[in-house]
Amino acid sequence: MRRALGDAYADSYARDQHLRSLDGRTPQQALDEGEDTKTVWRAVWAELELPASER
Repeated sequence: MRRALGDAYADSYARDQHLRSLDGRTPQQALDEGEDTKTVWRAVWAELELPASER
C-alpha cells in the first residue's frame, strides 16, 4: 500500500477505510485478525482500481 498510496496515506487508509470485501473491516483490522496479507492487498487493489501491474 505504501508504494501505491505513499507513506502517510497508506497508514490512514489502512486504519480508516472499511471495505465491503473484507466484511466491513479496515485493512488493518483484517490483518490484526489474521487475514492473509494477499487477501487484504487484493481487496485494497480492487477497491482502489489500481492497474494490473500493481497486483
